Amino acid sequence: MPREAGSNRLKGSDVVIEGVGKTFGDFRALNNVSLEIKKGEFFSLLGPSGCGKTTLLRIIAGFEQPDCGTVTFDGHDVLSVPPNRRPANTVFQSYALFPHLSVFENVAFSLRLKKAADKEIETRVNEYLNLVQLEGHAHKKPNQLSGGQKQRVAIARALINQPSVLLLDEPLSALDAKLRQRMLIELDTIHDTIGITFIYVTHDQQEALSVSDRLAVMNQGNVLQVGTPHDIYESPATDFVARFIGETNLFDATVISVEKMNREWVEYITELEIPELGRIKVTTVDDVGPGQTVSFTIRPEKIVITKEKPVTQRADINLFQGRVDEPIYSGFQTKFYVQVDKALIRVIKQHANYSDEGPEILWKDSVYLSWSADDGYIVEVKN
Repeated sequence: MPREAGSNRLKGSDVVIEGVGKTFGDFRALNNVSLEIKKGEFFSLLGPSGCGKTTLLRIIAGFEQPDCGTVTFDGHDVLSVPPNRRPANTVFQSYALFPHLSVFENVAFSLRLKKAADKEIETRVNEYLNLVQLEGHAHKKPNQLSGGQKQRVAIARALINQPSVLLLDEPLSALDAKLRQRMLIELDTIHDTIGITFIYVTHDQQEALSVSDRLAVMNQGNVLQVGTPHDIYESPATDFVARFIGETNLFDATVISVEKMNREWVEYITELEIPELGRIKVTTVDDVGPGQTVSFTIRPEKIVITKEKPVTQRADINLFQGRVDEPIYSGFQTKFYVQVDKALIRVIKQHANYSDEGPEILWKDSVYLSWSADDGYIVEVKN
């Protein structure tokens, strides 16, 4: 999980991208992208394959030149600076290790090129091998290492040059799921230890949500939303972001009525008409009006599923009756697909306390779905 920035988080560079565009033939890879990445931040570029995230990373690294725009580190334009002279190093998905060199010599390679003294090389290589927990593997060759160990060598080799920005291009995608989770924790720990700016490219939503201080969601060469993991998950800016980040139920709806509320963080309670479902209530800060078309989303884990009708007097609770179309048990949770009128709604029920589960919900059972108006979200106002 991202941690609060401390004094050790001030060693990196501020990276500012302004109006960066890039085409490859007829393909527009980036459309005037602008981002501000803060010093010492763990910042992720998240999106599907072909969205432009790796192209943007390569431009920051200096491996590609943009057609337009600027890239600055701490206010200094670096577009004319070759990759080897920028205060940034890159960790690649493929590791890019030298197979004939030992772990020690792979990490020492750049210091050898700089003709550093042997004593300095030994001290610094051992320091970074210790940082990535490979101190006992210095004399092994890459083919003697696991995938996770190879990635640690690549990280140590990138960090030994003491860059102010570390660029990571899908560094964990070749690893199995459990190893990815462990490496994510290690990456986060390394980031908190050395305190430089990390810019991390991934298509995996869980990776980005787990480690990022902030992230940018990209699609088709555009940045759709920038924010904290909480902001992006709970308050998606577009239909694409809502669908891409986690699972959700997403509907087009028409605004029926809007009522001003006297609450600190909510401006309005709005009644919507969803053609497949019926009328629902949602709280919002958006100033919408009757007759407007909007997108409404409700996350599956926000919905309560019960066999008995809930007893509640609250006017802000949305309540529907449906039938279980498909239950999918996953150990720690069950996902239900519930047919409500013409809508198929996804519901996730966590299994936290067995004794509190209530009656077992099975295929074709009649069930009730309920959620608070506060738990839904108006994603886009369409007209």
